[in-house]
Amino acid sequence: MPKLGRVPVWGGIEAGGTKFVCAVGAGPDDLRAEVSFPTTMPGETIGQAIEFFREQQKQAPIAAIGIASFGPVDPNPNSATFGYITTTPKPGWARADFVGAIRQALDVPVGFDTDVNVAALGEGRWGAAQGLDTFIYLTVGTGIGGGGMVGGQFLHGLVHPEMGHIRIPHDWAKDPYPGWCPYHGDCLEGLANGPAIEARWRQRGETLPPDHPAWPLEAHYLALGLANFICTLSPQRIIMGGGVMRQEHLFPMIREEVKTLLNGYVQSAALAEDIDSFIVPPGLAARSGVLGAIALAMQMTERV
Repeated sequence: MPKLGRVPVWGGIEAGGTKFVCAVGAGPDDLRAEVSFPTTMPGETIGQAIEFFREQQKQAPIAAIGIASFGPVDPNPNSATFGYITTTPKPGWARADFVGAIRQALDVPVGFDTDVNVAALGEGRWGAAQGLDTFIYLTVGTGIGGGGMVGGQFLHGLVHPEMGHIRIPHDWAKDPYPGWCPYHGDCLEGLANGPAIEARWRQRGETLPPDHPAWPLEAHYLALGLANFICTLSPQRIIMGGGVMRQEHLFPMIREEVKTLLNGYVQSAALAEDIDSFIVPPGLAARSGVLGAIALAMQMTERV
């Protein structure tokens, strides 16, 4: 029998632009400890994460740590800048060597990918995408990001998906707001993220009533994005999380708008008869990211 408390656990970091969430455990029913703190500068914030895991190592050995990071990032293990946050507009974080700092301080294997890819992994292992191998996780909040699995593998290539930055039709007469994105203006993120809602209506989205004209416009933009993803990636399910999607009245509006935009072209019972089960909220609620990071850490040891 192993000594009580010395059975290995896995660590996870959900690194958001606003806050970090760190946890250790072995799944949604076995989280041993969890902490969150604001995202400030890299040295301070990553240092707080390191201290958390050092304290947890006193309780049980940590087999590996997974990181779900805001981006853009370099997820290619063969790259000289693997584990770096790259061209983020967040002050101080561009070219931050995230993985290197964690690995050097804690001397454990470290997995690394985008926050949305890793959230998709968590949803596939324990949440709304269990049993599926090709699906999308989209977060709609301070930014818009999309990740997913294709054939059971992360969708990687040139870098990683940037679903929030696709270009969608913008009716300037109907919506004269120029867009929030500092790179592209009126891309999907620029028109439909939380800050865009607030800037356009001069009110935070959570304070707007369900019958406010903000929501049909928001549903339209998000449905335009989903229609593109359905036609290009053919996902078995689309999971939509993030702060904006806590407005649950958005889901039926988006589903109907998607059906209208596709106009019967994509022939699937999932769209025609059961779209409520095709476009869904996360099964892991707000913990998709940190639990996905733990799942990524577990993958690191499963590969050994």
